[in-house]
Amino acid sequence: MKIEKILNNNAVVSTKDKQEIVIIGRGIAFNKRVGDDITEKQIDKIFTLENEDTMKRFKTLITDMPIEYMELSEKIIVYAKMKLGKKLNESIYIHLTDHMYFAIERYKSNLPIKNGLLWETKQLYKDEYEIGLEALNMICEQFGVLLPEDEAGFLALHIVNAELNEEMPTIRNMTKVMQDILTIIKYHYKIDFNEDSLIFYRFITHLKFFAQRLVKGNHYDNANDDDLFNVIKEKYSKAYKCTEKVKRFVENNYGYELTGEEIMYLTIHIERVTKTK
Repeated sequence: MKIEKILNNNAVVSTKDKQEIVIIGRGIAFNKRVGDDITEKQIDKIFTLENEDTMKRFKTLITDMPIEYMELSEKIIVYAKMKLGKKLNESIYIHLTDHMYFAIERYKSNLPIKNGLLWETKQLYKDEYEIGLEALNMICEQFGVLLPEDEAGFLALHIVNAELNEEMPTIRNMTKVMQDILTIIKYHYKIDFNEDSLIFYRFITHLKFFAQRLVKGNHYDNANDDDLFNVIKEKYSKAYKCTEKVKRFVENNYGYELTGEEIMYLTIHIERVTKTK
């Protein structure tokens, strides 16, 4: 492969199989010029980002970014993929690296930022939050900087963002919707959830995608199965009354009208999660 553009001493742009790539390697561009060859020994990591805009932003980011941050970001992302068993949107290479770099800079300047969604993040995105905590350990080992717990929450939301392929404002709004609905259910039943149960985990997953549809103004396809709806309504009457509260709340506060299908499935999930001991 040949160098087509030099981003910094540790990063260059090249082409592989007619696809633009960014190649990372310590000192890979030292004493090099455009058109020079790159040997396999010099390559630490190759980034192939399919989205053109993402690739452009990625190249801009790493031009002035110390290679240590890129290396650690890659390590965290690999760990997150392994723990979650999921693909993550390639934009995470930009958002996670950028956030981590400025979080460390802010901390060194005694300018930490409080995370207003930390409690909600810990409750609603437990797996991602645990990854965020491990990321703080990795940052401490790499840079000798012990970031506050708030940053684990921020990093967790970046991972959720990459899972759902959404922008951060959407993730924040989704988190607020989910917490509002959980609060309505909690006070309707006067209970505390068993947050370690599999059923609670499944309910949170359902809420996550419901909140995503709500925030984006999309709806679940309504199958109009009135017979099944009436059976659910009668069999789970208390859960249905709770769902009606949720329905009124989201209509009044978010202008989102639940379909019959959404009401039915939300009723079923509320029935299950409130019966968990």
